Order: sequence, then structure tokens, then C-alpha cells
Amino acid sequence: MSSTSTEAVLAEFIHDIQIDSVDKRIQHETTRTLINFFAVALSGSKHPTANSLASLIQQEGGNALATVIGMGLQANLQQSSFSNGYLAHLQDFDDTHFPTVLHPSAPIWPATLAIAETKNMSGTDTLLAGMIGLEVACRVANSVHPWHYDQGWHITGTAGVFGAAAAASRLLELSPEQTIQALGLAGTQSAGVRETFGTAGKPLHAGHAASSGVHSALLIQNGFDGPTQILSGRRGWPAGDSSDGFDPSRITEGLGTRWELLNNGLKPYANGVVSHPIQDAIITLRNEHKLTHESIEEINLQVHPLVFELMDRPSPTTGLDAKFSFQHCAATALIYGSGTDEQFSDLRVNEPEVQALRAKIQATINNSFQEDETDASIRTIDGMTYQVHIEHASGSPKNPLSDEKLTKKFNDLTHPVIGTQEAQQLLSGLEDIANTTDILELMRIARGGQTNR
Repeated sequence: MSSTSTEAVLAEFIHDIQIDSVDKRIQHETTRTLINFFAVALSGSKHPTANSLASLIQQEGGNALATVIGMGLQANLQQSSFSNGYLAHLQDFDDTHFPTVLHPSAPIWPATLAIAETKNMSGTDTLLAGMIGLEVACRVANSVHPWHYDQGWHITGTAGVFGAAAAASRLLELSPEQTIQALGLAGTQSAGVRETFGTAGKPLHAGHAASSGVHSALLIQNGFDGPTQILSGRRGWPAGDSSDGFDPSRITEGLGTRWELLNNGLKPYANGVVSHPIQDAIITLRNEHKLTHESIEEINLQVHPLVFELMDRPSPTTGLDAKFSFQHCAATALIYGSGTDEQFSDLRVNEPEVQALRAKIQATINNSFQEDETDASIRTIDGMTYQVHIEHASGSPKNPLSDEKLTKKFNDLTHPVIGTQEAQQLLSGLEDIANTTDILELMRIARGGQTNR
């Protein structure tokens, strides 16, 4: 193996980088992903499937080492990281790396926090490990984009596992040689296909990636060995999962100086990200012209091709299914003026006014559009037409969610779960994570009370 192999360069970055060499802007953006992660995971803990996870953990037993967020439980490292990855991605309210549609935080932060809590790591070490994991996941995803996703793989699960292993390797202080092998074990556990979208199988991928990353690093720490050419080998991960294309330079070029994390965005809506410009447009027209669903004759949209690839579901049947229906996203945006998880319940999907409005929504592809761009036109029954163009959706890297809006999102999602006082304590600790000396207290707060099952 060459010392300049892709795996070696990546492992040296994971092992060597220090927080002092990282620009404050990157540290701040990493902190924002952590705040957003806790918000959406806590909110996800109230979903009925979360009770199934908690019940299974209790049935299996094991050492209670790390927190299961919002469930009043601790579990072993694999159970904890799996559960928290699942909860963070369940509502599709987590962050998105716009170039690849990877959701980096859901696999990375659960792996990072499971080990950080078990080892009672400092806030600085926790922040840096998460930062490393996020960057590695985004760069590995870039290296196989768009071929990998186009083949049907769910890149959050498949590329996310590399970031989870990277974060875990850093916290476990693996050597560069061990880190290469941990990445190798992680890569051979890469999994997730897009056919699962609209079901609980989609967030399962994030949980599996988090758990597999932790497991890989722990196995190497305990004497396992692993492949050393998982990325560059003739039968490595890209060869199997992205046979149409792989560009290893996207992993290593500018590593440690140019950050892919700056191409990440925090979501204002709890659904597939390519529908966000649509929701921005519909809410803008609704509010400006005081539109109601009774007044609508027709809604016409121009959209990026990925909207039809990912979200063309005119008649969703469940709340999770509706998160991948641009028709439902647009209809609830007009009726309710929002895109919170409340708009993606089974009850909302079957509301007669929502169903009726979904049928009035048409879209055509505009190949010149970026994925965060749309044009919307609404015609009312009295003959009026209203139009708006959204160049960059809110929450996208070019129109990022402000710190103030992130705080509001955090408060809205966490207060109903752990209460106002505990949520404020958690937020304060997360905002100052680099100086936090008691990671255990933050995890205690995020654990919450016992859920009713």
C-alpha cells in the first residue's frame, strides 16, 4: 500500500488534525449541526416506531453505557448509536449535503456521542471528532456522486458509515494504520437502497451506518484486522457500489483546508429537501396574497429533475410516504403555511382538503434549474394568477438557516419532549460545546424521562 493512497491520506487527516488548525467558521457550522441533530432526534423519539426500538433494547439487555435520546434509556454502544441514528433521520428533518443529498449528521453524531459519553470525552474532542466524521462522509459521498445515487443506493447509509468510523477511530485514538482498517471494515458493511424511501427502512440506514462505524472501530481496537484498500482496491467499495464512476480526488483534494461541510444545509421543513423551494414558493404566495385552499384552481411548478426522481407521489398513503410527495408538501404548505412534522401525519395525508388540493398540483422539469430552485404559479378560481421564483431555498448553503431560526427550530422540537428548562440547559451546553467539560450532563438531559410504551 502506497503512503499516498486515498486510504492513507484520509487516515492521516483523521488522526492528525487538531482543532486549533480549523477555522472558527467550520467549528461554528459543526456546532450548528450538533444542535440540529439533538433537536430532530428528540422530536423523532416521540414517533411510535421509537417505542419499538426501546422495547427491543430492553428485551435484549446488555451494558447501559450510552444514551438513547429522548427515551429515558441507556444501552450498549451499538444499540445507542443505531437508535439515535434512526431517530435523527426518521422525520427527514436533519441536515443535507446539497451536492450529494447525503444526510451527514444522522450517521455521524450518534457514533461520536456514543463513544464520547462512554469515555467522558471533552467537548473539544467530541466536536472535533464529529467534524472529522461529517467531512469524511461528505467527501466519500462526493467521490461517487452522482453515479452511486443514480444506481439506487441511499448515500446516507452507504457513505455515512465511513464518516461514523472516522469519528469513532479518532475518539478511540486508533493509529493511522488502524484507522485505515476501521474504514475498511466499515466499507464492507455499507448498506441502504432507495426503494425504502417513505418507510421506516430509510432512517434505519442512518442507524445502521452509525452502529457499523462504531463497531468497526471497536473491532480494530480489540485486535481485529481489516482491508486496507476499501476505496482504491479493484474490488473495493466504489467498484461494487458505484460501478459507473468514482473520483478519488474528491476525497483528498484540499483535505483539511477546503471543507465540504460548508455545502451542508439545515432544513426548515421535515421532508425531502428537493421540495423545499416549492414550499418556500407556496408559503410566500399564500402569505402575500392571503390564499386559501378553497380559492385555488390550479398550481403549476417548474422544478429540478430530482423532484420527479425522488418525490413524485401524487397519492401518498402514510405520513412517511408523504415526506416524499412534492404534491403533499405543496398542498400542506398552502393550507397550513408550514412544513413541520405535523404536516406529515397519517391523519393529515387523508384529510379531504389536502387530497383535493394535491390533485390540482402540476409540475414540469426545468433542466436549467439548480436543485434548490423553483418557479411556482398559482391560479385562483376568480381568474387571478400569482407567480414567484425561488432561486435558493431556505436552508440551502446559499440561503442558510440563520442561528436565530435554528434556535427556534430547536425550541419548537425539544420543549414538548424534555421541557423548557431542560431544553434551554441542553441548548446552552451545545452552543458552547467546545468548552463543555461535562458531556455526561448533556447526555443526561437529552436522555429525557421514560417513554410510555
